[in-house]
Amino acid sequence: MKKYKIMNEEIDSIELKCLVVSRGVKVAKEVYKSFSKTHRIGVNPLMCNCFMLSDGTIVQLTDMSFHLKYLTGILSWDNLKLLRYASELETPFSLKVYNGKPALFYKNEFVEVVSLPPKNDFYYQKTTSGLPFIGNAVLQGCDWVAFQCLWPCEYAAAGKPCEFCFSGGDFENLAKKKKPLPKPVDPNDAAEIVKYAIEKCGCSSVQITGGSTFDHVKEYKYIASYLKAINEVVGRKNIKGDILLYITPPKDLSVIDEYFVLGVSKIACSIELWDEKLAKTVTPGKIDFTTRSRHLKALEYISQKYGAGKAFSNFIIGIEPFETLKEGATYLAQRGIIPTASIWMPMGRPVNGSMQAPGIEYYRKVIELFAELYQKYNLEPSKCCGLNVCMERDIWNYSRTQKMEMYC
Repeated sequence: MKKYKIMNEEIDSIELKCLVVSRGVKVAKEVYKSFSKTHRIGVNPLMCNCFMLSDGTIVQLTDMSFHLKYLTGILSWDNLKLLRYASELETPFSLKVYNGKPALFYKNEFVEVVSLPPKNDFYYQKTTSGLPFIGNAVLQGCDWVAFQCLWPCEYAAAGKPCEFCFSGGDFENLAKKKKPLPKPVDPNDAAEIVKYAIEKCGCSSVQITGGSTFDHVKEYKYIASYLKAINEVVGRKNIKGDILLYITPPKDLSVIDEYFVLGVSKIACSIELWDEKLAKTVTPGKIDFTTRSRHLKALEYISQKYGAGKAFSNFIIGIEPFETLKEGATYLAQRGIIPTASIWMPMGRPVNGSMQAPGIEYYRKVIELFAELYQKYNLEPSKCCGLNVCMERDIWNYSRTQKMEMYC
């Protein structure tokens, strides 16, 4: 694993990823001008840009200037709110052209030359029905095609979105203005997008995500229709990696069985935060409508019936104290449920009244904790690396390296 000298101390590539994802980057105009014709990088935040460190670690590339302009438009923030949080949104990282190559800098000091994914035409495509790929799906790294929100979040529309969720904020605003929520993406459109990503863009894995729903039967119909369409249009055998499915924990747990029959690799009923008092503020819909108990019942059902590592729960890394995160991650791991790690991107919406990301020591403790849990309980996250914001596979690779070094 690559080591770097930043802030007068040595950090590794996963720690660097945490810092860059949580702080964002200032991207020089020359970077877009020099590389947008040959690499997958563009000024539209919906393109979900990323870059690779020299050891292959995939890192989300959020250009702060373009990102904030975009959010100001879709979330209708007033200038006072932007000014209030401006000091918390400063980033020390920048991406510039250095000797003809893209390079990462920290406070104008060179860190290293990075690489960008090769260009493809994914974001310029439309489905047969005319649905644009951009705004409905993203490519992450070189392995993943991911859907942000295939159907609207009813919890958000009811006024209880997760505070950190961009889409949830959008649904909440639409509902407040009494405007209709977007219709769910048609299953055939979703399947066409997956087919293009697999056949034309070299992707090997799929991430399926929708909004939380009140009616578990309706959500089951949504999910089953997407999986059936993907099987018919793409073919499960042609998806060489994983299909990760994020769901609202259903009242009838037996519907989970059909998801596995239809080709899903792992299923998440994400808790996001273990601290229930904080979660009631940050993820109110999940606490008030679904309840923590229902999440745990679904996760344990999957683990007990399908084995360790088949259920997982995302944690938003950086919001809650390390002590409660440790308690929750350990509780799940002991029951064969993978605690996964998504780095909080505070540049979207304030969470619990703050947009201030934690320091390096917090991330360091999280990485060590998750590495220990993965090895102790033999929990392996998805084999395909390259999720821009999630770092569980990075941690798994690190944990294996540490274990091998112990026996050498």
